[in-house]
Amino acid sequence: MNPVQDYASLITRRHFFQSGASGIGAAALASMLPGAANGATATTGGLSDLPHFAPKAKRAIYLFMAGGPSQMDTFDYKPDMAKNPEKYFDKDLPDSIRKGQRLTTMTSGQDRLPVAPSMFKFSQHGKNGVWISDILPHTAKMVDDLAIVRSVQTEAINHDPAITFFCTGNQLPGRASLGSWLSYGLGTENQNLPAFVVLTASWTGRKVAQGLFNRLWGSGFLPSRHQGVLLRNTGDPVLFLANPPGVSENMRRKMLDTLSEMNHREFDRFGDPETQARIAQYEMAFRMQSAVPELVNTADEPKHVLDMYGPEVHTPGSFAASCLQARRLAERGVRFTQIFHRGWDQHAEIATDLPNQCRDVDQACYALIQDLKQRGMLDDTLVIWGGEFGRTIYSQGQLTKTNYGRDHHPRCFSMWLAGGGIKPGVEYGKTDDYSYDVIENPVSVHELNATIMHCLGVDHSRLSYKFQGLDMKLTGVEAQHPVKALLR
Repeated sequence: MNPVQDYASLITRRHFFQSGASGIGAAALASMLPGAANGATATTGGLSDLPHFAPKAKRAIYLFMAGGPSQMDTFDYKPDMAKNPEKYFDKDLPDSIRKGQRLTTMTSGQDRLPVAPSMFKFSQHGKNGVWISDILPHTAKMVDDLAIVRSVQTEAINHDPAITFFCTGNQLPGRASLGSWLSYGLGTENQNLPAFVVLTASWTGRKVAQGLFNRLWGSGFLPSRHQGVLLRNTGDPVLFLANPPGVSENMRRKMLDTLSEMNHREFDRFGDPETQARIAQYEMAFRMQSAVPELVNTADEPKHVLDMYGPEVHTPGSFAASCLQARRLAERGVRFTQIFHRGWDQHAEIATDLPNQCRDVDQACYALIQDLKQRGMLDDTLVIWGGEFGRTIYSQGQLTKTNYGRDHHPRCFSMWLAGGGIKPGVEYGKTDDYSYDVIENPVSVHELNATIMHCLGVDHSRLSYKFQGLDMKLTGVEAQHPVKALLR
């Protein structure tokens, strides 16, 4: 084999421009390292021209309710249905409301689409008398801290593409996730921990839940060191973090130094940026050996803080324990933490499963907001709560006055935001009398992501990455705008 031809076949277009001159090649090499001077800041490892403007939030915590919480049973109160349930109960959803919108295969074969008014009571809370379901009593206490958006819309009607769309801006796999974009652009304030950390919490609702795939926190076409790092619920928080028996820290350091030399030679030969990503990841793993055990050890937490999160905070892997870890990650400079809580897919048994799900998260969400506030961190920490879509007003399967199920619904659903850059005590958007469609101030997934990035000082239209000849963006190719009414 001709070695020149073999070498040429491995050169990428990016490598050609990076190594066309020794100065450019050296700059590209330096920019891949945390703390490098060219293309990154010494303190965060982000891009040199970010943030684009002064951020209100330094970090974000995304509480993702995987499965699709029912908006009309939690945040989207329908007063006429509540006062006159017999007017709606078991009546067919009017064609004038549905307007021919598509159904999933789970209800498209039903003979009827019978309306099921919420069986849960609502009451008013806060300075503005915000209506909140009684199955969220702790959330109700903090409505003055929240911006509740009742008019979120999405393009997807099934779980996997819908969650992928929320997390990566596209229904198809292979794109970079929101956390990876923020890691790439802004880096982290703690070089001993990843910029993007993921936790998957246990749940007590529907036991058979939609699977989660690591592409939801993957880096896609971005350098792989920007992918989310999953902290496990049991055993070692990160696999292979501890040295194997017989391997000392000094020995581990020598092994990594030798491996680094080999990888640098590999980079000099082929110019593959992923080689530099491997070097950075190995070094991060070494530093995490001391940082992660300290992170997950909550023995130093005061009793009154643990009590605020509730008894489940002592159960490893619970949502409460995950929220406490998210706060600890935030105060250690982690840029983006995402907690996935599954089990919100109530196709049946909503009378028991939905209250269980709310009980899992309600007190912990309240505690997280209060914990951040009392530490002076809420003003510069953005918190987001929501799922991939909502639920239908009509029942899936058998409808009774004491139980029913709801199908997937992408046309309107509710989310809330709080903290860095968000106006507190705001209610935004409105749906029709059936919580079936948005009639005022719709908010798309791209607009929501643009809003999140804006709070962190990022102009979403200016953060792009060249891939396959395209300038890839989290928010797609069409013009999108942050929701100004939510911003302070």
